[in-house]
Amino acid sequence: MAAESNNPNPPTLHHSTTPPPFTPPGFWRAVALWLKLGFISFGGPGGVLALLHTELVERKRWISERRFLHALNYCMLLPGPTAHQLAIYVGWLLHGGRGGVAAGVLLVLPSFFIIVTLATCYALYGQLPAIQGVLCGFKPAVLAVIVFALVTLGRRTLTNWALVALAIAAFVAICVFHVPFPIIIIAAGILGAIGGWLRPRLFAAPSESAQAEARAVLADQDEATAHTRPSWWRAALIIVVFLALWWLPIQWASHNFGRYNIWTTMAYFFTKAAFVTFGGGYAVLAYVAQAAVEQYQWVTAEQMMDGLALGETTPGPLIMVLTFFGFLGGWQQGNFGWPGAGLAALFATYYTFLPSFLFILLGGPFVEALRGQIRFTAPLTAITAAVGGVILNLAYYFGSGLLFPAGGGVNWFAAALSAAALVALWRFKLGIALVVLACGVIGLLHQLVLR
Repeated sequence: MAAESNNPNPPTLHHSTTPPPFTPPGFWRAVALWLKLGFISFGGPGGVLALLHTELVERKRWISERRFLHALNYCMLLPGPTAHQLAIYVGWLLHGGRGGVAAGVLLVLPSFFIIVTLATCYALYGQLPAIQGVLCGFKPAVLAVIVFALVTLGRRTLTNWALVALAIAAFVAICVFHVPFPIIIIAAGILGAIGGWLRPRLFAAPSESAQAEARAVLADQDEATAHTRPSWWRAALIIVVFLALWWLPIQWASHNFGRYNIWTTMAYFFTKAAFVTFGGGYAVLAYVAQAAVEQYQWVTAEQMMDGLALGETTPGPLIMVLTFFGFLGGWQQGNFGWPGAGLAALFATYYTFLPSFLFILLGGPFVEALRGQIRFTAPLTAITAAVGGVILNLAYYFGSGLLFPAGGGVNWFAAALSAAALVALWRFKLGIALVVLACGVIGLLHQLVLR
């Protein structure tokens, strides 16, 4: 038998309370994920946000719930497409500037080529009757994805009666009284600031358990890494790089095709849209659609609706429909055929998304410095709740038009397919891309049977 130790003070195991240093996943592993998400991010803003949460928070555990919601709250305050900005933010947190650029580019790159291909077919062959059946299946799936996103995000953000009341008030304001989205956001922020001062516990950021936080690669308690700390020198460099990237393509087009060519017109217009349209992709779309139809006449009202259907049923942020608008504008008003239309689509896409990189890479470090401060988080928590009400209105608006068409009656096929898609997402945890594609096949078969 082994001799027992005579040491009266045997060593004890000490559990350090200091969190381990942040070790991000490999950069190329992240690149592969961003490219995958670019191909499967169906469902518009709600669907993309839900997909980002599922992959980054629940499956990969690359970022904790609180860090994800903190980033989401900031992105909701910005003009432009929220889901795209959130991807840039998480990519930047994980791998710095190159991570943010990779996430932002790869999330939209597959969609760009898909939209240009479909726009080419549309310009050549008109209404694309061959895909009408597929679209009839996609639309119920999109409704299911929006409802799924609403329930998933609502369960995590509407954690008490005050936040639920804010969401209901936002829904009533936009649905019944048609209050503009920016006013709802401002009002929610003011109420959150007041509530954070009077009842801070009601407006504190939602938190996970300590075990859930510990499982995340990037948890709430982790110290700020070097690239996430504010730096005025880095901020100045980002502004200079942004201005160069914005100015050079415009100068190239002006030098080769004159000052007032269609591409520079699109560059100026889509830059303006990206800076002034608060409220996410739908706000950008509402602003651009009116100008594209009435002011510039790049598309007709019917073409706008066809483009919206393509945007709702192709991967990538919904705002990728602007690629479709740009292509048709270049096709119908330019003199260079497909190359000119393709360049117009590229300009529309480039200048729509370029400001998002500026907002995140420039503002992200300063927002990270405010993490955990109730004076900053309370208004953002209230805004997140209000956006839940706005997404509910989107589900109501989209669902009422789909399930109760203008001709009267109920679209029972769409209702049944939406319900089945929601069960597949919620009960059986199937991937969004698989559900959407399966619904497209069912819609095509349904169309063939009717014919």
